[in-house]
Amino acid sequence: MKVLITGTNGLLGQKIVAQLKDAEIDFIATSLGSNRNSNCEDSNYHSLDITIKDDVVHLINKYKPTHIINTAAVTNVDFCEDNHELCKKVNVDAVQFMFDVSEVNDIHFIHLSTDFVFDGENGPYSEEDKTNPLSIYAKSKNNSEKILINSTYTNWSIVRTIIVYGEGENLSRSNIILWAKEALLKGESLTIVDDQFRSPTWAGDLAWACIQTAKLNAFGIFHISGPTVYSIYELVCLIADFYGNNKDLIKPIKSTTLNQKAQRPPNTGFVLDKAFMELKYKPKTLIESLQYIN
Repeated sequence: MKVLITGTNGLLGQKIVAQLKDAEIDFIATSLGSNRNSNCEDSNYHSLDITIKDDVVHLINKYKPTHIINTAAVTNVDFCEDNHELCKKVNVDAVQFMFDVSEVNDIHFIHLSTDFVFDGENGPYSEEDKTNPLSIYAKSKNNSEKILINSTYTNWSIVRTIIVYGEGENLSRSNIILWAKEALLKGESLTIVDDQFRSPTWAGDLAWACIQTAKLNAFGIFHISGPTVYSIYELVCLIADFYGNNKDLIKPIKSTTLNQKAQRPPNTGFVLDKAFMELKYKPKTLIESLQYIN
């Protein structure tokens, strides 16, 4: 088993690398630019722009992985509203490149997706529920899923997830847990939406699920998230409680007051039964996972 991972400078990619190393599974780590993860030896790392088809094909043909885990994506939903072409190049076209070469070489292709493919009107969602993306970002992820779903090739998995959090090294973006923890520690006032509901996912659990999917060559769509749905306001309050911060700094607001460019689904959350049964997935609770975040 040899795993090629894209986006290894990101939080999830770093966790996958760490767990593959612990399991002594052969891997090739790739990301755009230089290696920013000191836990990944440079000998295992290769810079890769997944939007350049020839580079993708060359690297995969050179190292001949048995599995690809695609964590790379443009995920800033408001940025995507103003950058349609870049969003499409990274989130859709590059997936087509990787999937095509996976089919030619009989590679198991694991693609990361999102709860945002749903409109949030009827959560929590199972894998069989109909998608209805609301934003440019969400539509790009939905279109990337269709590449796999509509193919006659069946050696693939889609892993959908929700609000991934945890600690990483030299990350280009923070996540809600770290952001709220640091802001509250500084005594900053926070205004947090109380009408959006999500199941936050610890990156360590998500990495485990991706690797387990690879080990089992599991086919189809899998919903992977934390076990509990919270409003974003509730989530930040729980963070304050855990770290002993002042909850009076946290004020609830409605989404409509933010004037965000991209529309968000109000209420997602996942039904995890398939992951429980087929992958033996056992996600940590929020409180259990916070013990791993300093």
